[in-house]
Amino acid sequence: MACFVVPAAEAVVTTVAKKKIDKKGSDAAGNRNPFIKKLGWLNNMLWGGSALLAFEHVWHGEIVPYFPFLTNAASPQTAMMMLKEMAVSGVMMAAVVTAVWAGIVAVTHSMEKKLLQTKTVLG
Repeated sequence: MACFVVPAAEAVVTTVAKKKIDKKGSDAAGNRNPFIKKLGWLNNMLWGGSALLAFEHVWHGEIVPYFPFLTNAASPQTAMMMLKEMAVSGVMMAAVVTAVWAGIVAVTHSMEKKLLQTKTVLG
């Protein structure tokens, strides 16, 4: 129905946040914030998943090129079902994608930290 809207909304928020953080530029030493690249990973995951889900909904005829665009928004009864699906499935999908991204960031951070320690020891 419209479960892809929730991850797409999160993607919009993270894209705006990334642009705001990126505008601040680099620190005094000229180093870019490494979090920007990692936030870009989340953006790509969210936008890609939302696009794929939207395509699947178009394929199954749940999204149409005329108003109200979402077929389940045509009547109040089906609109309630759609909103419930967004609240349950959409939020869960967005949360899982964000949790996977957080795990990737944690693993990457520990690998970077270990590499930095190895470089410091070796010299």
